[in-house]
Amino acid sequence: MPLELPVPLEITAPKLEYGILAPLMIMMVAACLSVLVEAFVPRQSRRPVQIGLTLVALVAALIGTLNSWSGASYQLAAQQTLALDAPSYATWALLLIFSIGVVVLFAERNGSTETAFVASASSVPGSATEREATAAHQEQTEVYPLMLFSVFGMMMFAASNELIVMFVALEIFSLPLYLLCGLGRRRRLISQEAALKYFLLGALSSAVFLYGVALLYGASGSFELASIDSAMTAQPGSSRIALAGMGLVCVGLLFKVGAVPFHTWVPDVYTGAPSPVTAFMSVATKIAGVVAMVRVLYVGLGALRWDWQPLVAVLAVATMAVGCLVGLVQTDMKRLLAYSSIAHAGFMLVGIAGAYTVQTGMTQGSSGSFSSVMVYLIGYGLATIGMFVIIMMVRKSGGESNEIASWAGLGRRHPWLGAVVTLFMLSFAGIPLTFGFIGKLLVLTAGWRGGWAWLSLLGVLFSAVAAFFYLRVVAVVFFRSPGPAAEAVEVSPISTGSWLVLVICALATLGLGLYPQPLIDVFDHAATFLR
Repeated sequence: MPLELPVPLEITAPKLEYGILAPLMIMMVAACLSVLVEAFVPRQSRRPVQIGLTLVALVAALIGTLNSWSGASYQLAAQQTLALDAPSYATWALLLIFSIGVVVLFAERNGSTETAFVASASSVPGSATEREATAAHQEQTEVYPLMLFSVFGMMMFAASNELIVMFVALEIFSLPLYLLCGLGRRRRLISQEAALKYFLLGALSSAVFLYGVALLYGASGSFELASIDSAMTAQPGSSRIALAGMGLVCVGLLFKVGAVPFHTWVPDVYTGAPSPVTAFMSVATKIAGVVAMVRVLYVGLGALRWDWQPLVAVLAVATMAVGCLVGLVQTDMKRLLAYSSIAHAGFMLVGIAGAYTVQTGMTQGSSGSFSSVMVYLIGYGLATIGMFVIIMMVRKSGGESNEIASWAGLGRRHPWLGAVVTLFMLSFAGIPLTFGFIGKLLVLTAGWRGGWAWLSLLGVLFSAVAAFFYLRVVAVVFFRSPGPAAEAVEVSPISTGSWLVLVICALATLGLGLYPQPLIDVFDHAATFLR
């Protein structure tokens, strides 16, 4: 018998919508070019080239994002693996805007001679190689491609319409962060310890997330969010496999948000990482993680709403409690901001739990919940980046002076500094006339309207608790006399770019607190997810 040749497979090239995918393409190409800069550009010229390339890429991606968003170019792109909808564009815009500010902090030279990053990352701490690199004023310019890859991964993570693509994006933005956390110039051992903790716990959370993805695929037969939701809707009851998958996927997402009980990495990593990296992580990672969680819960697991909402509500209470109560006893400024970050994650979970206007059909959204969380993220991001600029300015013995007691009397010696610290602390606490108050009011209102009145009331209670340690910082800055810890503490001069970032954060915190409605309207109209 003659042999029958197998029928050749027909392979079609994937269709990519390059126009609306331009922001992602720009970030990916810029990150690859940035790596080539490290390979081919002489060391003495790398810093200005890397800073310029990074800023140009971020601005170009932002322009492309705003252009697509204003033109309402919404569709499922890249073989329906990415949902380029209004929430995605809103998230990309926030990520890119805050990243532009963080690049300025990356480039800041403390004392006009050194950045916050180690001179030679491959050298052993305290070795002769490290001392020689420091004496030669070498700079670790690899931080810029790492940042670009991380921003690219975050953008893809927030827009993912498939769980496998979401997992790949999770790894793309996480791996650079593990490296960045270990590049601190001072206290290198603590910085490397923070990076190791973050890597080990992050790898574990990624594995748990992937296991949950596998279980959801087993329960639904698809990785696509809308298909998972349709399969769950068609089932007469909640499948145990689906519930287990939902729980494990949420573990991976909650880890990135820094919610209890997956928060243990936050204090150590925030304290050990270089301050510009901590500012980047605390804002950008939270934005990407929160939006990805909202997309998974609202679009992919909307049929299991009555199962995940109580879980999110309980975790919100636990997160607010740990962040607020443990924050009361902190004596280090960066560690205090770490527990503040945990508490803020709890308040955002209140808004996520209050999904009170879920729609069905070709779109699915929660105008009250999602828009309130996005507004909250903006207020949190402005105050956080502003505070880290100030942390980089308050120095002692050539390094940052993060002990709260060492800040005693700074407000009397530098009234402008005390005023800005007060503004940011009041915003963190949710005091009226700041944008932090608007964000907190919106998320608590979203929880109330969603039927979780008791959760919103607990949010008010924990807000009062958190206000104590925020106002304690204000009291130290203005009313406490300098003690031994405050000796030789000075306010270091910063570059014009860092001044600009600080002024913009302060003015936006105050201005949006007084007149927030236009921004609220923008996000109210950007709260519908594509399916």
